[in-house]
Amino acid sequence: MARRGGDFGVMVGGPITVDMKRVKARKDEIVGRSNTGVTGWMKNTEGLTVIEGHGRFTAPRTVSVNGRELEAPNIFINVGARAFVPDIPGLAEVDYLTNSSIMELEEIPEHLVILGGSYIGLEFAQMYRRFGAEVTVVEMMERLIGRDDPDVGEAVREVMENEGIGIRLNASCISVRKDGDGVAVGLKCEDGPPEVRGSHLLVAVGRRPNTDDLGLERAGIETDPRGYITVDDQCRTNVDGIWALGDVNGRGAFTHTSYNDFEIVAANLLDNDPRRISDRIPCYALFIDPPLGRIGMTEQEVRNSGRKALIGKMAMERVARARERGETQGFMKVLVDAETKELLGAAILGIGGDEIVHSLLDVMYAGAPYTTIQRAVHIHPTVTELIPTLLGSLKPLE
Repeated sequence: MARRGGDFGVMVGGPITVDMKRVKARKDEIVGRSNTGVTGWMKNTEGLTVIEGHGRFTAPRTVSVNGRELEAPNIFINVGARAFVPDIPGLAEVDYLTNSSIMELEEIPEHLVILGGSYIGLEFAQMYRRFGAEVTVVEMMERLIGRDDPDVGEAVREVMENEGIGIRLNASCISVRKDGDGVAVGLKCEDGPPEVRGSHLLVAVGRRPNTDDLGLERAGIETDPRGYITVDDQCRTNVDGIWALGDVNGRGAFTHTSYNDFEIVAANLLDNDPRRISDRIPCYALFIDPPLGRIGMTEQEVRNSGRKALIGKMAMERVARARERGETQGFMKVLVDAETKELLGAAILGIGGDEIVHSLLDVMYAGAPYTTIQRAVHIHPTVTELIPTLLGSLKPLE
């Protein structure tokens, strides 16, 4: 915003600079406060013993940690995931960053090359571009964020390129080599030179579950081909008395879905409330500026379902609040079942999109028709006030 001050008649003297050591120190303080708070709460809870170490199953009811054998009728696995590092020629011979290690940087890279054009890669791309680094994103697919619709990926690409971020799509035959103090990424793309040179390399091509060294085979716990623990609709594994929650079960991989896993397990065990994973409506956000809020089905998923549907789409430049803020990039899109009138999904890429999308999500959970929110009177001037207008422009999905 400081760099854009002139657009609003606000003059900021001198160049905008970033002190990465202070940025990191603030991050460390915030993260540390959260970690310390949770750890202190657990260690000071009556009847709760915290043991720090690497636990491994030795039998279906037994876990060994630090040479100590622990037995229990109920065991809950919540060990998370880590960055997936692909087998790329030359990668093992260079220093590279992951989503964890990049958080320890105390300098701004001269040129950050990012392998992976999905959520993690794009968030770091914009972040470091705004810090002042040159940034290039390398993606093997034909568009960014391949899980989303093509129009969403293209709009996000425009956001990135408008900030001077280089985007290389359709990259194949990727290789890495040392290049002086930096790295060189070899690639074959439809456009652009066959190599990108940078000072730092971030590998952001996905996640893998932390199930490699848990002794799951000794407990008879099944995993899928990618290593995720298989669970039923209530987070139960195939072994009686053992549950798997969070990233490790491959049923969400977000903080909010991990917490919901806990709610499901607790409700079934303690409250006789049969909550299920299948009751959950997919929702997630891409935290760039402007953010993307995504709920329910994508347009392509609706098309693949074969159901009759309605679609509404509106450019953010039609939203008065966005124009007043000078933030008109992006669009809003919503999909509705033509017969039941229930909302099927939505994507809001624009100012406040990660918050505004919840107004639609809550109506979906209520099982109410889209007219419930279409006929609601919202406050002017806000972004959400255009949701009823968007729903009033629905047309058959062809």
